[in-house]
Amino acid sequence: MQFDLVSPERRLASIEATSVLIPGAEGDMTVMADHAPVISTLRPGILKVEGAENADYVVTGGFAEINAGGVTVLAEMAVPAGEAKAEMIDGLLDAARTAAGNADGAIKDMADKQVADLEALKAAVGL
Repeated sequence: MQFDLVSPERRLASIEATSVLIPGAEGDMTVMADHAPVISTLRPGILKVEGAENADYVVTGGFAEINAGGVTVLAEMAVPAGEAKAEMIDGLLDAARTAAGNADGAIKDMADKQVADLEALKAAVGL
């Protein structure tokens, strides 16, 4: 199936894949050829692509459009996992912690989840 990953800065990938593990907002999902059509929001995490070339990408959010022929990910921010830097994730964590500290109610819950997802991402990347 076709896999495309695009961030506002650039197209990071346009390759044939056998499966794609997506960090969905409602939980991780693995997409393979002939998947039912779905649009999902992303949470911060590692997007894993398997195929002739395996690749991992750090994504901070965005959307995934899935259909029988492939997956297109429109990421808020994305970099190959090997290029992720602690400063990048720490900056996002600082902003998320500030937002969580200033929020209340349902917004606070969402902000706290963003902080937890970014902390888990930092640990998963090994930073």
